[in-house]
Order: sequence, then C-alpha cells, then structure tokens
Amino acid sequence: MRTRLAVIAATACLPVLVAGQATAEPAYEFNDAHFHLTNYVQQGPDIHRFLEIMGDKVGRVALFGIPLQQTWSYENSGNYAPTYYLQTDAPLYYYSFTDAWIASQYLSLKPADRARFDPMITGFNPADMYGVEHIKRVLTTFPGVFTGIGEFTIHKEFVSSKVAGDTASLTDPALDRIFDFCAESGLIAILHNDIDMPFAKQGAEPVYLTQAKDLLRRHPGATIIWAHVGIGRVVHPVQSVAAAGGAERPVGHMDIVKAMLEDPALKHLYFDISWDEVAKYAVATPEATQRTASIINRYPDRFLFGTDEVAPGDQKKYLKVYYMYDPVWQLLTPEAREKVRKGNYERLFDAARKKVRAWEAANIGDKAN
Repeated sequence: MRTRLAVIAATACLPVLVAGQATAEPAYEFNDAHFHLTNYVQQGPDIHRFLEIMGDKVGRVALFGIPLQQTWSYENSGNYAPTYYLQTDAPLYYYSFTDAWIASQYLSLKPADRARFDPMITGFNPADMYGVEHIKRVLTTFPGVFTGIGEFTIHKEFVSSKVAGDTASLTDPALDRIFDFCAESGLIAILHNDIDMPFAKQGAEPVYLTQAKDLLRRHPGATIIWAHVGIGRVVHPVQSVAAAGGAERPVGHMDIVKAMLEDPALKHLYFDISWDEVAKYAVATPEATQRTASIINRYPDRFLFGTDEVAPGDQKKYLKVYYMYDPVWQLLTPEAREKVRKGNYERLFDAARKKVRAWEAANIGDKAN
C-alpha cells in the first residue's frame, strides 16, 4: 500500500515540477485534448517514438487507445486483415486490455515526460452496469496514472451497430453510473455521441439532441467534453430546425451549441473541435469559418483543440488537423486562441489530475488490503 500511495503522491507533484521549469520549456503551439496512440487492431507507435513526433510543437496530450477491437473474420474478408471498421462487416468488441497497455506505455517514461501526458480509461462497456467497476478497477490497479475516461462512444455512425452485445444508449442507467463516478472521483470524460443519425434530413431536431441534454443535466458534477461538437463523417452540421407549428427558423449547428453554452444547467459541458472531418466543415467556406471563430471568441473557455489522430507514423500526419484550422486560428482573438489551443486543456486536466489523485489517496488503502 505504501508503494502505491508513493506513486500517487509522486505523480500528483508532476504538474508542479513542470510549472517550476516552465521558462526552460519550448514554446509549444498546442496541447492535444484528443489523441489515440493505437488503432482498431491495437497497433501504434511506441510512446517514446510518439514523444519524438510531438517534438517542440505539442506540450501535453490526452492519451488513449481505441476501446474497440476490429474482428478479423476469415469468412468475411478472407486473408485480408482489416485495420479499420469500414474495411469489413465483421463486428467490433470491447478490448479492455487497452487500459493496461496505455498504463504500461505511460509508466515506461521518465517522470518529466510523464507530466506531458494525461492517460484516459477507455476499455469499458457503457452498456454494462458493471462498466463503472472496470473504471474503478483500473484506477486502483494503476494509481497515479489516469486522469479521465474516454474517448468512449454511445452513438457513432457505422460503429455503434457493429459493436457486439447490447447497444449503448444515452438513457441507459449504466451510463448514469459511469458519470456519477466521474463526479465522485474527478475523472474528466470525453464522450463521442453523434448529434444526429447518419444522412439525416434537414428540418427536424437532431435525433439525439434531447437525450444528450437530459443526460448532461443529470450529471452537473461531472466535467464532460463532447467530442467533435457532435459532428461525424456523414453526420453533417445541422442546417435548420423546424420550429413549433412547422414554421422553419434559421437554427443551425452553432445556434444549438450556443444555446447549450448559455444554459446554466450545462456549465460543466465543453466541446472539442478534434478530427479532420470536423475541421473540413469549419473551413469549408469563409462564412463557416467566421461562424466557427465567432462562437469560440464569444465562449473561449468552453472549447478545446484535439487532433483525433490515430497511431500517426510521423509529425506531418500528426499535425495535419492542427494546420487545417489555420483559417480559424487567424480569426480568433489572442486570448481565445491561447485558451483553445493550450489554456483550457491545462485548466481542466490539471484540476482533474488533482481530484483523481485525491480520490485514489482516500480509497486506495481499502482496495489494496
């Protein structure tokens, strides 16, 4: 038990040590709030190689794998070994070992390098009432390591229907149990949930919006980041929503986001603008870029940047999404640009680190005996 508590105490001090050395550090361009070290067949670069890829461009990274493993079904694809969920009709299944792998990669680093990462727990089934027990078990097995949970998925185009077992739902009590524990432990949560169904017709309220808002309102004590602002590969930004009585009003995606940001019951909600599929919409036209920059400038404390890169092999691939956002960066105020690219990450993840280490210190003794 003493050893475990020593690890917790040592890790809790890492942000302080780094802060004390801040003047000697490179002027990093951003912190990455959304990064997958491994892909859908659990392959990716060694974390020491990834540090080289980060170089002097990226300061800190929310580190996770992929919670789902793609099945290689010989009956489906023969000798072709799929590495992505769109390459086969075979199912996906939850791969819980991903958390042990991420922990082992993190723990292989020198303490100063560990301070640049915030490992996240992903290998749980959000449709399983025991899912929260997996999260607790990971924390007590690897104290001093994890900062949050996610990215995990409820509704995702082409993915949700491929997952073996029960279908995840925003109304499932299993998910409520998970967010209850996030509030208790301080774990930050990154949630992937498409705001609408694939290829949805414009004019109706996004099918998952009300359920998502109800879920978020049920858990005001949890810090939740809605990944990709609810957008997907074929889940496009909402263009217009019909008002009561059938009359159409100009309510687009950013209007929906704005309403959520202004809702006092959702002050614990944040959005990340990760993924090239999101960036392409943000920079599609000058008008789209202006809308994106305008809402970020108005609510600079509520957005985080992430790459959503998966197992990149080199820095060019890793930084692609960051540079896609150049038109947006140019329209942000200096304050907003700093917060979205670096400050909000540091504020939220530093607070989560402190809370989770405190929970571990208070609970690890009982679990270790």
